Amino acid sequence: MLAILILLSFCFSCKQETGMANKQKQRPNVLFIAIDDLRPEIGSYGSEIAQSPNLDKLASQGLQFNKAYCQQAICGPSRASVLTGLRPETGGIFHNYLKIRELHPDIVTLPQHFKNNGYESAYYGKIFHHGDLDDSLSWSRVPDSHPKSVVSFALPENQQIKEETRKEMFSKYGDVAKYGLAMGPAYESADVPDNTYADGYNTDLAIADIKEMAKNNDQPFFLGLGFHKPHLNWVAPKKYWDLYDESKIPMALDSVPPHDGATMGLHPSFELRVRSGIPKTGKLPSELSKTLKHAYLACISYVDAQIGRAIQALDDAGIRDNTIIIVWSDHGYHLGDMGIWGKATNYEIATRVPLMIWTPDMPLENRGAQTEALVELIDMYPTLCELAGIEKPSHVEGKSFVPLLDNPKQDWKTAVFSQFPSPALREWGSYPLRPAMRETYFGTLLEEVELKIKKQQGEKWDRKLFENQIMGYAMRTDQYRFIVWKDRENLDSEPIYLELYDHRTDPEETKNIANSNPNVTTNLLKLFNSQQSKNRSN
Repeated sequence: MLAILILLSFCFSCKQETGMANKQKQRPNVLFIAIDDLRPEIGSYGSEIAQSPNLDKLASQGLQFNKAYCQQAICGPSRASVLTGLRPETGGIFHNYLKIRELHPDIVTLPQHFKNNGYESAYYGKIFHHGDLDDSLSWSRVPDSHPKSVVSFALPENQQIKEETRKEMFSKYGDVAKYGLAMGPAYESADVPDNTYADGYNTDLAIADIKEMAKNNDQPFFLGLGFHKPHLNWVAPKKYWDLYDESKIPMALDSVPPHDGATMGLHPSFELRVRSGIPKTGKLPSELSKTLKHAYLACISYVDAQIGRAIQALDDAGIRDNTIIIVWSDHGYHLGDMGIWGKATNYEIATRVPLMIWTPDMPLENRGAQTEALVELIDMYPTLCELAGIEKPSHVEGKSFVPLLDNPKQDWKTAVFSQFPSPALREWGSYPLRPAMRETYFGTLLEEVELKIKKQQGEKWDRKLFENQIMGYAMRTDQYRFIVWKDRENLDSEPIYLELYDHRTDPEETKNIANSNPNVTTNLLKLFNSQQSKNRSN
């Protein structure tokens, strides 16, 4: 009898261990796809012109978020927020020159957390912002540098323009030129293979890695695939340009600033103007504007093709049914909207992003669904943890949107938040103005901006305040966009300026109605203060 009990106990123990092993094997892989500077200009989001069949297909199979927002509309802070789980206000990263490990040496990042929980974590392309990319704590391994065959410009004439511009800028302005004044042409159409540029080459590497990692049934993977386009410069193989008839490309409906909008809330398109061939002051010619949007669209189609290849690699390796696919962009982009080009504002066009997810076990009836629930990029960290069965770290501030996979129409967040420090008086990486920048061709633009701010703000004008201390906090509810401009060094003080836009009557945000709707403004300010207080106490 004792022998039988021992045998039964042994069999039960073996069954338990086998079950645990199977559970480990069944942990889902994660394909984490980041796209730089992509606003929701794709077919599944209603674009009448964008050719994006692979993203459209993924949206038709998964869940698309129609109201997803970044935490700050600039690359470094947005990605730092996503990957640390900290809002910019908590993490303190507000511009592209602040590094995660310098401010938070012990923070557990998203890929690091998966790595610490038994995942192989690897990346290709841009996941973290430059300077944080090869974080040794986050990745099991980092990719080798690109070969010389991978270029930023394929055409010799564009390579020459970039080099000559670089020499000219350094000769003229000295060291300050290295902060983005010599970038070469804004666009390129070259009849070259996809892997001539980094995004195609990185996709080749990712596909090879998927094939290799698929052979290891004992370890799941977290694979980051980050696309540089459609970030400037807008370079893409000619075949993607050929998908569009430039004469039929629609341009921005509203190309002027919002009526009564904050003058410090819009910049003079600094990031685009540093490119060769772009006017340094004034409005862009309509023909050039059309070509620039054509270039942006070509880059979208180029990236879309690479995403299709990566997803097909999952199918070919036989692991699609055990892989979570999530696609997101770090922020939106103005393409002449409100009269500017670039990201770096607190408005809808810069903060709203495409976000979609496909999971192996999402309900069949919800595949292809779209949700109007308000979500934030910071929510991806806890969401992926929950889907992988990993406990989220205590510092993470986002809210898992896993329940929306089961019921996309349920009530969700009341409001979501973005922020940006006075865009009008910042360099294009959101960095505070260096004095030397005023000695460059930016000087004229800055003088024009300052005159507008002084005219609107009157006695409130103070250079130190408006250049270095003002933060615009944007709150998006289902109906409204509410922007509160405050002194960060005195957050309990009264707002310096308020903006209110009603998306039911004014989805393009053309008119600030804060003063004409005092009751709505007061109620939203109460909600904003309560939410900000809650965020600060977490």
